[in-house]
Amino acid sequence: MENSIKIVKYSGDIVEFNVEKLINSLRRSQASEELIQQIVEQVKGQLYDGITTKKIYQMAFKMLKGKSRVSASRYKLKKAIMELGPTGFPFEKFVGKILGYEGFQTKVGVIVQGHCVQHEVDVAALKDNRHYMIECKYHSDQGRFCNVKIPLYIQSRFLDVEKQWEKQPGHETKFHQGWVYTNTRFTTDAIQYGTCMGLGLVSWNYPINNSLKYRIDQSGLHPLTALTTLTKAEKSRLLDKGIVLCKELHENPDLLEKIGVPKSRHKNILEDSEELCRSH
Repeated sequence: MENSIKIVKYSGDIVEFNVEKLINSLRRSQASEELIQQIVEQVKGQLYDGITTKKIYQMAFKMLKGKSRVSASRYKLKKAIMELGPTGFPFEKFVGKILGYEGFQTKVGVIVQGHCVQHEVDVAALKDNRHYMIECKYHSDQGRFCNVKIPLYIQSRFLDVEKQWEKQPGHETKFHQGWVYTNTRFTTDAIQYGTCMGLGLVSWNYPINNSLKYRIDQSGLHPLTALTTLTKAEKSRLLDKGIVLCKELHENPDLLEKIGVPKSRHKNILEDSEELCRSH
């Protein structure tokens, strides 16, 4: 039955409903197989031609949240990263934290002198002999992709910075590379150009074993926006203070008091953030 149901993706494309995709996205939430099957059956019962993937996600999320808050938080990871907005700065901090966890020394939002002009670099990262200049492209809309213009522009900026970096003492042996991180996707052309030019590319689901999704699962570095126990206003207050991770909340529980969260809710929030910190 469900094979003939046409659904509308965020991009506006119309595709056939694929139950396996729904099952796989629910498995990422680490919910029990029994609960996953229950949700799938309920969703299948409410499908109709022209339903949006957004609507399907909302139905599944609501059912999941009713049974397991932490599974719902894991399930909403992609949306939680969208909620780091409206500016791109919390996303830059988030990328900096992931690289910091992986052993890089990072600086977020730095002015770097190029050979020709100065550049504002979202994240500069250094580890062993690797020196990266990273540009973060944040979108608050899942339908927006990074097209080939983005890596073209980043590569030209990187070459200007690299020329200057190479003049620094001790940098002759360093491996310099430009990177683009996005929370949505790259077009095929963008990937082709980036790969051809030796530019590093990381998106929500690319490359398979180095994507944002994969690295968050591996590290347990979930954005605090994933928490279902905080209100939108509370999340905004934490982001304004430069806090972007559940881990930071878990390690500094007094932050909740500072932003005015009633004591009665602290336990649930901290329990959820602790559980989300556990990597796969």
